Amino acid sequence: MENKISKQTIRSGVSIFLSGEKLDKDTIINKSEKWSDKEILFFRKMLRQGGRFSIKGEKFYITVPEQIYNQKGEIEGVIHNEEESNS
Repeated sequence: MENKISKQTIRSGVSIFLSGEKLDKDTIINKSEKWSDKEILFFRKMLRQGGRFSIKGEKFYITVPEQIYNQKGEIEGVIHNEEESNS
């Protein structure tokens, strides 16, 4: 198992806060070098679903972009209507 989070793990649109301060990818990668494999797995799970949690006494808050589901329960991308934006 890797001993830290990679830049590719943190998707665009995901915001990570530590004690109310927004963190950049490099800061998170540096912090993750001190985490156990179990903590890294947990952090990756939270990157997908978002929420509030703590690792090694540090309180994190992660927000993820809302996903749109169709009637079949499948995830769809955001559709932009050009006619609306041009009016």
